[in-house]
Amino acid sequence: MKPHWKLLPALLLLVAASTAALAQTAPPWSKGANDPAAQGYVFHVPDVDNVPDLHGNPCGAKLVLFIGGNQFFVLPKLVAVFEQQHPELKGHIYYETLPPGILRRQIAHGNALTLGNLTVRVRPDVYEAGLRTVREMEKAGQLHGVVPYATNDLAIMVHAGNPHGIHSLNDLARPGIRLSMPNPEWEGVANQIAASLRKAGGEALFHEVYQAKVHSGQTILTEIHHRQTPMRIMEGKVDAGVTWASEVRFQESIGNPIQGVTIPASQNVTAIYAGGVMNDAPHPQAAAEWLAFLKTPQAQAMYHRYGFRSLPATVSHK
Repeated sequence: MKPHWKLLPALLLLVAASTAALAQTAPPWSKGANDPAAQGYVFHVPDVDNVPDLHGNPCGAKLVLFIGGNQFFVLPKLVAVFEQQHPELKGHIYYETLPPGILRRQIAHGNALTLGNLTVRVRPDVYEAGLRTVREMEKAGQLHGVVPYATNDLAIMVHAGNPHGIHSLNDLARPGIRLSMPNPEWEGVANQIAASLRKAGGEALFHEVYQAKVHSGQTILTEIHHRQTPMRIMEGKVDAGVTWASEVRFQESIGNPIQGVTIPASQNVTAIYAGGVMNDAPHPQAAAEWLAFLKTPQAQAMYHRYGFRSLPATVSHK
């Protein structure tokens, strides 16, 4: 069969349009603002050579942060302000925003992370995740100086306009509703979602969403972390997913066609975020200064912008 050369320009335009659309939805979301080190030659191919969760230069870093991935959109501004207060650290902060479980696996593997043919080995100064996980690491003798600094609630993420009429957690069990949900193996938020599902519909709702639908393929678990959920919604692969409310706020703030469905307080679960200084931290003073910074009004205001809240005085820090 002869090639249809007259169709080639149209096909090239279609590929270019598809690539542009992908570039708008694929991370890194912040268009280079997530890199706190001086940039070298920029080599980036969407969904191929794309490492959105490693930020900066680990070589010669003077502060290394391992931070749960759901805070990735707050970090560029936090790091920039912290560097203004500590100019000696400017360009020398390296941080990772992978799921807490993956970060712990990295620590357990001699602080090494392998991506394809690249292995990065860097000792963290600070580890940040849910308070329960951080306290567990404290009891295990891995870190100290625990500082709780923010809270967050869950929300249901859907496409703008809510075309499938999803208004509650119970709606997620409806046949035909395709879901993207955090993987319980490494995403701590899965525990909070499980508790929320049980509050809303008992064991039956949890089983349908996290077991039956996983088995049937109507629930897709995340492969990295729940920033995949808005991408899957925008690409039409799923209809909804449960994420932190802050992630809905972020997607809306950058103009993506995403909206949130509120989960009532009686069914919701509040997470407390905390960090600690690793016991073998190479830069313990900088680590302690970073954690103290997270409690300042400046840092708290940046968290508030995306729907995080300050820690109420009545909340236990245990």
